[in-house]
Amino acid sequence: MTELRQSPLHAEHEKLGASFTAFGPWNMPLKYGNELEEHRAVRTACGLFDLSHMGEIRVTGPDAGAFLDYALISHLSIIKVGKAKYSMIVNEDGHIIDDLITYRLGKNEFLVVPNAGNADTVFQAFVDRAAKFDVELVNESTDTALIAVQGPNAEALLVTLTNEADGQIVKEMKYYSAAPVTVAGHEVLLARTGYTGEDGFEIFLPNAGAADLWERILQAGDEFGLKPAGLAARDSLRLEAGMPLYGNELNLTLTPIDAGLGVLVGKKRRGFRGQGETAVRHPASPGPGGVDLHRPAGSPRPRRTVRRGRHRGGRGHLRATLPHAWSPDRLGLCGYGTRGTRHQAGGGHSGKEVPV
Repeated sequence: MTELRQSPLHAEHEKLGASFTAFGPWNMPLKYGNELEEHRAVRTACGLFDLSHMGEIRVTGPDAGAFLDYALISHLSIIKVGKAKYSMIVNEDGHIIDDLITYRLGKNEFLVVPNAGNADTVFQAFVDRAAKFDVELVNESTDTALIAVQGPNAEALLVTLTNEADGQIVKEMKYYSAAPVTVAGHEVLLARTGYTGEDGFEIFLPNAGAADLWERILQAGDEFGLKPAGLAARDSLRLEAGMPLYGNELNLTLTPIDAGLGVLVGKKRRGFRGQGETAVRHPASPGPGGVDLHRPAGSPRPRRTVRRGRHRGGRGHLRATLPHAWSPDRLGLCGYGTRGTRHQAGGGHSGKEVPV
């Protein structure tokens, strides 16, 4: 049996009494106590997450933008420096290899963040697609730690750990943006592209500084209601916010259109690797999508949600379900197909998939 990889923050999680679980090739904290309390902390105050299992691929060179336009399904060369874009990489048949976020750090420099279990696969796909481009690809995944502070108090907390100039950058940073700042004495790349449905920040830094920064954030977080949060809370938060997870709502059997995310391609998008009839259909074409089935009255609504597909008379199937954090009711995401078809998302959730 292959030994699971450990986060550079593994010892910090052990100190906090975390329960661990295998997540792809990684051994990551599932929860530190009660996962619903961690969920609520993110919705009402703030939570601290270790996302060091995520991948980081740096793309540099004169053809960096053109290469990403070819390698991914979206038009990346047009995004401004300091901005980010959500996109996907597909195989030759247009099926989803991974969904990922790309940050533009300079004119000819990008940072691509794939999912944990797909980092090596995405990097190899990049290498295979780079032959005709003047680019340099560096897989920085094993050298980079990623810490996230998520929740309505996240901004105020981080401001206390920065100087006045960087604190202003934190306050003015827009959603899907990133900038280099110094947090608690550590030079980091700070991004605002959270996955919980709440406002929040992600902090990229070398492994060596991760434990100290984690401790500094924990200490400063006492007055802001900060709680460390694990994968269980992350999954319930993203499900509540209607955000897909690779391996659950997204997988290699689906195209972006099948997943209800054809909008990432664009009407006139051409010339990317894996372009095929299934991948480039008009984004408004009928296709499966996802919708939040139920949110009990009085529960806090996540600040950010993804665009959802439209129901066009199809037969839906429950993709994922869990007890709702704010009531005894259950929350689910529904995947639905075109009329007369049955769509089934990939496994990974517990419970039976049922017609709705």
